[in-house]
Amino acid sequence: MSFILKCVGLAVGTALVLAAPAAAQTKIKLQEVAGGLIHPLAMVSIPDGSGRMALIEQHGQVRIIDARGRLLPEPFLDVGPKMITQHHFFDERGLLGIAFHPQYRENGKFYISYSVPLRGKELDRRLWWSHTNVVSEFTVMKNNPNKADPNLERVISQIDWPQFNHNGHWIGFGPDNMLYISTGDGGYANDWGIGHNVTTGNGQDLRSLNGKMLRLDVNKADLIPADNPFVGRSDALAQIWALGLRNPWRCSFDMGGDRALYCGDVQQNSWEEVSVITKGGNFGWRRMEGDKCFDFVKPDAHPASCDKTGLTEPILVHKNCTAIKDGCMGISVTGGYIYRGAHQAWQGKLIYGDWSKSFETMDGQIFIATKGANGKWTMEKATVDGMSPVPYILAFAQDDKGEVYALTSIATGPVGGHDKVYKIVPAN
Repeated sequence: MSFILKCVGLAVGTALVLAAPAAAQTKIKLQEVAGGLIHPLAMVSIPDGSGRMALIEQHGQVRIIDARGRLLPEPFLDVGPKMITQHHFFDERGLLGIAFHPQYRENGKFYISYSVPLRGKELDRRLWWSHTNVVSEFTVMKNNPNKADPNLERVISQIDWPQFNHNGHWIGFGPDNMLYISTGDGGYANDWGIGHNVTTGNGQDLRSLNGKMLRLDVNKADLIPADNPFVGRSDALAQIWALGLRNPWRCSFDMGGDRALYCGDVQQNSWEEVSVITKGGNFGWRRMEGDKCFDFVKPDAHPASCDKTGLTEPILVHKNCTAIKDGCMGISVTGGYIYRGAHQAWQGKLIYGDWSKSFETMDGQIFIATKGANGKWTMEKATVDGMSPVPYILAFAQDDKGEVYALTSIATGPVGGHDKVYKIVPAN
């Protein structure tokens, strides 16, 4: 999902960023896998050998696609009644993420992230704040693999949110069996306003869980891995794995290679970025937008120079059509996956995209990026054969064979029931 509301020393880096696409273009096809959905925001393989996939819809339902590719009519889990009331035209709150425990086959545990009414008693609630984002553990029914027990919920994370947007809350288990949680900066624009650190913004504030990548050990009582980078520091929260993020919308671990963590981090008005998230890394927001210096008071006038000491630059950027019309490629990046499927020409390439080049008119973008032998990344826009326009690109997914999927919508908000999931394949 785009999930934007744009209106409302040397940098540490592994690769030089190229904003322009490569000269060639890859032709792809989108093969329909499932339809009749309402804003599908994530889809993951269920790690029990069954060949099933779990898909989440923003309005609160977890759905199952069985091994024969059939979308089961009854939800695996429905947390809609627990959630905040959503705006049908556009909303960034809802059921946002899903991840299955690495030992799911043995323990039946899985995790979801979703938005609920602001917690606390009426008089204790923060004035004008929007909602609370939670991450909870659930368990599958022992006598039915296609049903979860809605009454067995263990909340492992609760973060009060000042505005309705920039929620992030992709969740996923890493190769270290730790649970990673992406968090946006809290909402509004330019990382300022109610609920934001006035001096630095939330992204740079180590006492705030906003604008971060968090890392939890769900098997420990205190949930804190001993090797998190800020453990033991009085000026930082121990859950934090990385900082300096604005709205990390969809992340993924490479299922092969070096198992790196890739995130599409939605930026402000001018640039969009993809980063490789590393332990203790500072990814710049709000000191940088993309790989450019940033002034939150004058967000579209990027300073010619600034202190980038200690900041990790993104591996890829592209122009945002909000402020840059010439050569722009979208308005809200959507993170993707390193391809590890059957098509050899795509091996090791990053398939990701952008929600649309326009809010008012759907114009989804799909990109394919390649890492060169010199460590630098280049990207190209994929041409979708037989489909124009391409729907809004909400998210990407990957099955246990390494194939990549696009989760799409024809609406800007969670309404309608006409949205689809497609498998991305070569046009030929």
